[in-house]
Amino acid sequence: MSWEFRDDTRFNAFLGEIIVRVEDGQARVRMVPGHRHSNFGDNVHGGALLGFIDVALFAAMRSFGLMTAGPAVTLDLNTHFIGAGKVGEPLEARIELLRETQRLLFLRGLLVQDAGVVCEFSGTIRKPSAPRS
Repeated sequence: MSWEFRDDTRFNAFLGEIIVRVEDGQARVRMVPGHRHSNFGDNVHGGALLGFIDVALFAAMRSFGLMTAGPAVTLDLNTHFIGAGKVGEPLEARIELLRETQRLLFLRGLLVQDAGVVCEFSGTIRKPSAPRS
């Protein structure tokens, strides 16, 4: 499934096209980083990686069918950088749901490229409040 952001005035458009699929209980969220995502070392900038991970968590929860609409928020995002992300190579977040409560989703994953693991991460998403009547 392609998940493109149509509003070029929002941050998410910076990431470009995002492709999502669920396989064996794991969401696989992919983008191809370009020059605009690079740092002066010609690797993917850490801020671009963090932005992609955050968006990938939301893509995963929607792909798992855990939320369809509403303003959810990231409560925390823990990341350990392990290797450099290469520009021009597909970058894939592989995300699994650890636990769901009434208000929270606990997720974890790996960010990988062909050369190996770029980073590992975990995050907590707070689901939107129920509409008040």
